[in-house]
Amino acid sequence: MIHPLIDRFLAYISTEKGLAENTVSAYRQDLQKFSDDLQKRAISSLEQVDRKIVLDFLATLSSHSPASLLRIRSTLRTFFKFMTLEGLPHHDPMAHIQSSRRTSRLPRALPFGEVEALLNFSKGKTPIAMRDDAMIELLYATGLRVSELVGLPLNAVNLEAGYLVARGKGSKERMVPIGQIALRKLSSYRTSVRPLILHGQCSGDLFVTSRGRRMSRQTFWIKLKRYAAAAGILRSITPHMLRHSFATHLLANGADLRSVQMMLGHADLSTTQIYTHVSQEGLKKVHQKSHPRG
Repeated sequence: MIHPLIDRFLAYISTEKGLAENTVSAYRQDLQKFSDDLQKRAISSLEQVDRKIVLDFLATLSSHSPASLLRIRSTLRTFFKFMTLEGLPHHDPMAHIQSSRRTSRLPRALPFGEVEALLNFSKGKTPIAMRDDAMIELLYATGLRVSELVGLPLNAVNLEAGYLVARGKGSKERMVPIGQIALRKLSSYRTSVRPLILHGQCSGDLFVTSRGRRMSRQTFWIKLKRYAAAAGILRSITPHMLRHSFATHLLANGADLRSVQMMLGHADLSTTQIYTHVSQEGLKKVHQKSHPRG
């Protein structure tokens, strides 16, 4: 049976490798697709899986985005590498399947004017609206990943010192400063608004729903898109675009790369360096638009 082997692999990357819950969940979904495909082919053992079977499976995913296909290939590569190290199967069907390279894409950041329109737009005066406003303001103020934002525990924020402690990929913690506007909204939310939403319920999470639970990433994404549309932003917006905007705007205003790396929680400086290219692209557009011979 293949399912117990998948569970063994997931337990390994979760407990021994310390991968984030979202990453483990992505591996699980990819391997479930692979397992379902093997079941349709009446394949019950990894020993039966060869290069052709893997390629046939990948061929069934032609409707997926290039990014999804790359991730699934990477999942299978990691899974079979672990299995061969464990002694099963005796061969690695991914060994002779060429790995595709992801085309380097610049992250999409919002122009500062659109960020201001989103932040200044009145979300309403209800406790829920004020919570949402504080979340969006904090997301741009700190550059958190949306999973980090919705997962913030109550004790992660030090309002007096003006910083929060985020738990990122691999459960690594980092300290991120909070701007004054975000601090004011967050302080008001935590002191006055959060108790109204909880209605006497107890929760260790900072941002809560009326059921006393943390908000899901999907729910926050939906809310953000609605607020952006109401604020007159025509493009499709994602929480990650605010993280990109945070980094891009900091660098455009003179922040050093190393500091931005630390605030974003990037393990490698080269990951942060892509935002310098975004800034350069912006300068080129300004030059082309404004220079007489641009």
